[in-house]
Amino acid sequence: MKVLVIGQGGREHAIIRGLKMSSSVQEVHAIPGSDGIARDAACHQLDVKPSEELRKFCQQKEFSLVIIGPEAPLVDGLADFFREMDMTVFGPNAVAAQLEGSKIFAKNFMNQADVPTARSFVVAGVEETLKAAESFSPPFVLKASGLAAGKGVLISKDLEELKAHAITMFEDKEFGESGAEALLEEFEAGWELSYLILTDGKNYEALPLAQDHKRLQDGDLGPNTGGMGVVAPMKIASELDQEIREKVIANTLKGLQADSEMDYRGVLYIGLMITNQGPKVIEYNVRFGDPEAQVIFPLLDGDWGQALMAVAKGELAKLSWKPLYSSCVVLAAKGYPSAPEKNSAITGDVFSEGPMSYFLHAGTKKDQDQHWVTSGGRVMNAIGIGSNLEESLKNAYSQSEKVSWSGIQIRKDIGQKALTQNT
Repeated sequence: MKVLVIGQGGREHAIIRGLKMSSSVQEVHAIPGSDGIARDAACHQLDVKPSEELRKFCQQKEFSLVIIGPEAPLVDGLADFFREMDMTVFGPNAVAAQLEGSKIFAKNFMNQADVPTARSFVVAGVEETLKAAESFSPPFVLKASGLAAGKGVLISKDLEELKAHAITMFEDKEFGESGAEALLEEFEAGWELSYLILTDGKNYEALPLAQDHKRLQDGDLGPNTGGMGVVAPMKIASELDQEIREKVIANTLKGLQADSEMDYRGVLYIGLMITNQGPKVIEYNVRFGDPEAQVIFPLLDGDWGQALMAVAKGELAKLSWKPLYSSCVVLAAKGYPSAPEKNSAITGDVFSEGPMSYFLHAGTKKDQDQHWVTSGGRVMNAIGIGSNLEESLKNAYSQSEKVSWSGIQIRKDIGQKALTQNT
């Protein structure tokens, strides 16, 4: 088959690498792709918004399957656009994509579907936020409702910091229209778990459990990021897994089926906080996590092209997984996440690869002299595979040392919580 992948980051490179290794796939194309992805896919510099140019391009190429990687095109209705052209699409329609596009929409959905989640208030100003905070004890969680590239969650240790964060959100408009409204949530203590499922909106197939590391610095310190590293598969108690399936996934799917406007054929990322009261949903993402995809894709014992095509057609396939572990260490730019420094020269071999480790490109490009430079906040992903978690982490960190640039940021404690939990 001939497959088109929409996107240009590390997640999309992971998808493309998985497709390239699938016997069912003869050609992989990307819009827009990147210089780093171009080694594995034919990249086309087109706008990912619905247009006549995009329509003509897809009609000419006759793609068997379209996979939409990032959230923004899904929220903008790109899956609807392709389906109107009778193309087979992996990704939810615009209505279902609001589960990520609007935190308020998602919270209302959870409450209506009886999905366990933190108590919250909708707020749209500083005074309103401080008034709502009277119902909670610190720390406080303030979430921009709209898309904010994984950076719209502000955790405040006290009311003074909450006020400062509310000013940043509503008066300084750091998140633009995405922060015009927000959720003030009750803080839920616990540990985070990423639970991803492939679903046609009715049935589902669980993917290997992964644990992300959102904070910039070791020890879960510093600002929130889009993710600094991840490990998979996580081992959890069978009782917890059953509780997640019964209380979270089953109720979520019932909610999807109850809304006739939702067409969900894709991956649903369920961000969970495992608390003393049980699992609570932090957020839904309507696409593969980034960097969760980077560790999930190497683990399939099968053909990703066939698996994703089946979901897009509403015909879920039973999946099996290799008895391996995978780790991703994110290599970030100086100044990330607030002001990542671009065009820093990258030294080393950006395509260095071993039998159990390799790079995925998230934010790289070639300059006018054909030298590799940084072009995004999260620049590269170092992937390690191993027969156990320790081995995969060792391979990922060894891989991470093969490139560098000025001010590179790397967490040194990826997977340490998982090592403790798995023992």
